[in-house]
Formats: sequence, C-alpha cells, structure tokens
Amino acid sequence: MCLVSDQQPEESGESAIPDDVWERFAHDSERDIRTSAPKEPSARARMVTERLRLQDEREAANAARRGFRKQPRQAARPDGWRTSPARWEAEERATRRRRLWALLGIPLAVAVAVVAMKPSLLPGDLFGASGTSASAGPELPAETAAPTAPPSAQASQEPTRERPFAGSPAERWADGADAVAVPKATAVGSLTKEQVATALRQTRNLLVEANLDPGTLRGGRPAAAIAVLDPQQPRMTADVDRMLSAPDRENDPLTMFSRFDPREVRLVGKVVKVRGRTTFEEGKDGSVAIHADYTFVYPVSPADGNADDVTRTVVRRVLDLAFLDPEKYRVTPGRLTVDRHEVSIGNSACDVYDGFLHPRFDSVASAGATPTGPTVDPYDRSRDLGNSRTADCRTLSRS
Repeated sequence: MCLVSDQQPEESGESAIPDDVWERFAHDSERDIRTSAPKEPSARARMVTERLRLQDEREAANAARRGFRKQPRQAARPDGWRTSPARWEAEERATRRRRLWALLGIPLAVAVAVVAMKPSLLPGDLFGASGTSASAGPELPAETAAPTAPPSAQASQEPTRERPFAGSPAERWADGADAVAVPKATAVGSLTKEQVATALRQTRNLLVEANLDPGTLRGGRPAAAIAVLDPQQPRMTADVDRMLSAPDRENDPLTMFSRFDPREVRLVGKVVKVRGRTTFEEGKDGSVAIHADYTFVYPVSPADGNADDVTRTVVRRVLDLAFLDPEKYRVTPGRLTVDRHEVSIGNSACDVYDGFLHPRFDSVASAGATPTGPTVDPYDRSRDLGNSRTADCRTLSRS
C-alpha cells in the first residue's frame, strides 16, 4: 500500500524560493520604479519650452497671414542648464566655413570660366600642342644705351596669326606707343625745363604719328606727324608734300613714314613691336639736340589671298632733331627741325618707289628685284645705318 501525505508544500513551514533571491528581486524592483517615475521639469526648462512654443505659434500665424502654408517643424528642445557650449561653437564654426566658401566660390568660378575660354593664360603648354611655350619669355627692359651686338638667335618658328612675332627677337619687345618713352626733361642751354619737355613730347608725337598711327600705316596722309615739323625750316614742308604726292627714288616718303598699300597688305592684329631710345643734349647756341633711334616690326598678311601667310617688315629709323630757341632763331615756337633722318627697311620689295612698303610673302608673287646685296640682320641695332634705303638691295638673315 502506498501512503500519500495531504500536507501542501507551503504548509510544510519551508519556502520554495530562497531568501537571497527575494531580496534581490525587491531591490531591483525599487530601482526600476525610481528610474521610470516621471520627473517634474525645472522652472528654467518650463520657461524655455513655453517661449519656444509661443515662437512657433507666432511664426505659424504670420505664415498664414502671408498666404502660404508653412511646414510644421519639430519643436526645439532647449539645452539643459548644465549643457556645454561646445555644440553652439561647432555650429558657429560651420556657419563661418559655409560663408567663406560662398565668398571664394564666385571668383574661383569666374577664374575657371576665363581659363576655359582662353587656356593660353596659364603658364606653359598644358596640352602639348606646339611643343614650345606660348611666349619667348618676359618683356625686355627698356633700352638705355646703344647695343653692342645683334640679338641672339631665336628658335626656328614660323609666324602665325595667333603669334605673329614668333621666332623673332621682337616677341619680347614692348608694344606700340608705350615703347616710345622719352627721358625726363631738364633745362638745357638757354631753354627752360618746360621748353625741353615740349621738345621731347613733340619728338614722341612725331615717332608715333609717323610709324604707328593706323591712318598713316594704311597709306593716308600723316597730317599729325607733319604738324610737329617746323614749316619755316627751308624746303622741309615742300619736300614732304612732294614725297607724298609724287614719290620716286629721290623723293621717297618711306624715308620719313611707314606706309602700306591697303589693297595689297593687311596688318595682323593691332600690335606693332617697338624697341629704341631717345636722348638729348645741348645743341648749338643753347638749343636742345635730340637723337631718336627706334626699330618698328610690322606683322602683315596679303589683303587678297592666303590670310594665314604671315610675315614681318622691319623698319629702323634714326632721327637727329633740334628744338631751337625762338629768341635766337626764326622758328615756329614748339616745332621741331629735322637735321638728319636715316632708315633701314627689312623685307620690302627692292627698287620699288611708289611710297609704300611691299613685304614678300610665300604665297604671293613679289614685286621688285630679288635681293642680291650683302646679308644683314634687320634686328641688329648695334650697326650704323647710313642711307640704307638707297643702298644695294640686301639679303636678310631673318625677318
């Protein structure tokens, strides 16, 4: 027979769960209750929260009055009073960076656009198109004394419409009228500083108007250059008029002026390269004697024919001028007297005296005789000229 007890476990006087388990359970429950219990916000937090809520309501009301709907935004949550200011500082730094990039972005975008349209502004040949640099080097300093030797040889390059001075020393010369600089005036002899300044200014005007004025270069009458000359100088005005109206070997306007026939020649671009110097000293009877020595390089192409056939004509002029004291001479005040004028012309047809320069082109049959004289360098500014225009037709070592 099997005997079964009627007593339940809890009635046996001994607990089924140990005491240490009950204590741990009670401790954990009390801690969880404290952690999850709602807390009363501080007075500062309540005040900031209320201020932000009112601000949101005002903005929503203003948006409704302006007639558009504003997207609801998430209510801002104030930082606690113990919160570090690091977050605000980080946001301020980020804002400053965005503003800086916005300021730098505009000029950077402009620079990128300019370079994209004209890559030649960048140094060097980025694309290796030509195998050479886009320029022969920096511009030469102004000439202050007579050279003692011709310019050094240049790399062999053909002139183009984009680089009409490529392969010549003139590529590093100054441009146009800016290269015709006169020295600072001082009193000379019986002439005041102001009178000498007038003489130098008139000298510059003569050089520019006779050799760089667009109308003169196109074969027009160089009226502005003639206006610098003293009409009371014997034969000067008459000689100039005869040169221009009926040019011949003995009366050649090219001895004074640079002129091209527009039916035959077009200038390439708007730049004429120039190198030279002007000096002055006391002349006879207290006058001022002015010496000017300049070389002009003209890039040209045929007016009818291959416009890409580019060549250069090189003209060097040496002038000795006088500015006489009107108290001692019968002269026109403010005008120049020409004592000597010499010219050397490189790359123009020989034995043609119609008053125009006639450059030789590869694609066009040349007028005049073939050069047979000695070889000369038209860029050599160290040699004396003499009357090179009436000398034998000389062969050029380069053009």
